[in-house]
Amino acid sequence: MVGGPFYTVRLGRKDGFVSQASRVEGNLPKSEMSMSQIISIFTSKGFSVQEMVALTGAHTIGFSHCKEFADRIFNHSKTSQVDPELHPKFAEGLKKVCGSYKINPTMSAFNDVITPNKFDNMYYQNLERGLGLLASDNALIRDPRTKPFAELYATNQTAFFQAFSHAMEKLSVYGIKTGHKGEVRHRCDAFNSIKA
Repeated sequence: MVGGPFYTVRLGRKDGFVSQASRVEGNLPKSEMSMSQIISIFTSKGFSVQEMVALTGAHTIGFSHCKEFADRIFNHSKTSQVDPELHPKFAEGLKKVCGSYKINPTMSAFNDVITPNKFDNMYYQNLERGLGLLASDNALIRDPRTKPFAELYATNQTAFFQAFSHAMEKLSVYGIKTGHKGEVRHRCDAFNSIKA
C-alpha cells in the first residue's frame, strides 16, 4: 500500500500467553540510546549491523512523538539549544510543531519529512541532509559501523528493499514459541483464551 517491497510472511507463528510492557525494557532500542547500545541489542538477538540499519529503514513511514526528540530542538547542550547536526529550517519547523508537547503529549512529527507516506529510501537520504528526526537516526550516518550501510541504502533503493525484506523475514521467526508455550492467535492483538 505504501510502495515497499514484498517479503514472505510465514503463517502459523505462535505468540506467547504473556504480554507486559515491563518485559519490553532492554529488548527494543530507544531514541536516546547510543549506537553501541542499539547495536548490542540487535547483535544479542543474532542480527548483524547491516540488518539493524536495514530494519531501521522502517522509519521511512510513521511518526515519533515530540518527547522522543525534544532534547535535540529545545535543550541540546549548554552552548546550543538546537542540535547543530539538524538542518536549521527543519529544526525551526520541529520547534513550531512541538512547542506545546509537554501540555499535549500526543504532538508528533513524521519520521521522514519528505515522503512520509511512501516506503522508499528517502529516510536514508534525509540523514545526509540533517533531516534525521531522532538522535538514533542521526547516529546511523555518523557512526563508522553503520554509515556505509546508510550511505548504500541512500543511493540504492533496490539494495535497501532486498536487505529490509531479508531482515524482516529473519525477524518474523525470531523467538517463536513451540509446543504448548504459545498459540496461533485468531486476532494478533488478543489472546484466544485465558491460560492459567
